[in-house]
Amino acid sequence: MGLSGRRIRAWIRGRSLRLAAQSQGKDNAMDLAALRNDLPTTLDNLYQGHLEQDRTRSLSNGHAFPTGERDKAGLLASSDVKRSQPLVIQVNRKLKEEEPRASSLPSIPNPFPELCSPSKSPILSSPSAGQGPQWESGPHVVKVFSEDGTCRSLEVMAGATARHVCEMLVQKTHALHDDSWSLVELHQHLALERCLEDHESVVEVQATWPIGGDSRFVFRKNFAKYELFKSSPQSLFPEVMVSSCLDANKGMTHSELIQDPRHLQYFADLNESNVYFIAQGGKLYSTPTEFSFCIKPYKVRSGMKGLKLFCSEDEQSRTCWMAAFRLFKYGVQLYRNYQQSQSRRSHQSWISTTPLRSMSDNTLVAMDFSGCTGRVIENPNEALTVALEEAQSWRKKTSHRYSLPIPCQGSPLSTAIHRTQPWFHGRISREDTQRLIIQQGLVDGVFLVRESQRNPKGYVLSLCHLQKVKHYLILPSEEEGQLYFTMDDGQTRFADLIQLVEFHQINRGILPCKLRHYCTRVAL
Repeated sequence: MGLSGRRIRAWIRGRSLRLAAQSQGKDNAMDLAALRNDLPTTLDNLYQGHLEQDRTRSLSNGHAFPTGERDKAGLLASSDVKRSQPLVIQVNRKLKEEEPRASSLPSIPNPFPELCSPSKSPILSSPSAGQGPQWESGPHVVKVFSEDGTCRSLEVMAGATARHVCEMLVQKTHALHDDSWSLVELHQHLALERCLEDHESVVEVQATWPIGGDSRFVFRKNFAKYELFKSSPQSLFPEVMVSSCLDANKGMTHSELIQDPRHLQYFADLNESNVYFIAQGGKLYSTPTEFSFCIKPYKVRSGMKGLKLFCSEDEQSRTCWMAAFRLFKYGVQLYRNYQQSQSRRSHQSWISTTPLRSMSDNTLVAMDFSGCTGRVIENPNEALTVALEEAQSWRKKTSHRYSLPIPCQGSPLSTAIHRTQPWFHGRISREDTQRLIIQQGLVDGVFLVRESQRNPKGYVLSLCHLQKVKHYLILPSEEEGQLYFTMDDGQTRFADLIQLVEFHQINRGILPCKLRHYCTRVAL
């Protein structure tokens, strides 16, 4: 600025001398008004000239010379030092890349702008495999527990998914491989649990737990994990729930409802939260019913503060709401997981090319129990003939039951052989039975057999039907020195519990549905 001031004063002095020379021989009065009018225009031209000179000293990318290099260049060019110019700040390259990405998304009205942005919405774009930052590559130790309390430590890589860990445990325990094995995240102090999706990173989930807490992974069956893709939409979202919502919002269309801010209230961000099943809602949270669940943000580690609790009227309503939250959070990724599980199942070498059935059906074989020891009927025609004969004679009240096996005299085989079966759980209580079936999925046909607590010699068949657990008493009886088991006062008799279970896996009998999936516990 000092240099520019000196130049201005020199110009004014020169201008005054020229005006004085022009006024010789004339009136000595100077046209000061003309001088004042000409001064601003000349100053602007002078400043623009300095800008053009400084632009020639900028780099090719638009940045000005650094201070040292610009001074050195100025000294080489002339003895006068040019004034400095502000640096050109380049716009962040990441922001330029995000503009076309956001503009390429479809124009869909978003009723929850603070809940999910279009770039994060699972409906518009499939989510990534993890829910947090990318962790360091390398091995990590993950401890997994089973239903009976045993545990096993596994060494996995940072990107190991829940499906990968389940496949490792199936191989180590020699369990029957199917898509119902799951990894469950359990927070015991909060009574919260949820089934990890197949694509979730186990290491990232474990990193959100409090240090020294009682959170753990549990390896168990979950037959309801992909039930929303196997059953009809009417069974998952019943008509009574849909009609009640329509009645409550009568007179308004769906588009009007979601665009009206008076009917919307921000509650939680599912992109930063998970939906959990509450095991003991009435005892720990004083919920009005036992059918409760909650939304737990990632930042909530140990305390109850920050949990968003929900309570449903029945189990069907809770299943409906949790399925809706899963679909909203994971979007199309949930269906991709289901397709991949079906693809793995179809490529198993030990399954024949016949149409796929359930795993329980594939383990069944036709048996002949006409002697003291059973035999496998390998001829399909013979198996069909035996099945037709037994179907006609099951309910005949005769003293001679040729279709039933005749146990060997004095042999305790019929009273103890069932203890080797995976569906037999020994002496567990009714409450534990209820909890175990709920944990492994309230799907029609899930069952187990246990010892009766009221009748010392009896057994109980616990079966899930229409998301309710029902219990059927099995009583032993003896006729003419022969022991048999029955559930209908002797009208249908079975030589042992294995025969009873196998029969109801093929025929419904007195039960509301067939036995499809048995609850099992695997020791790690």
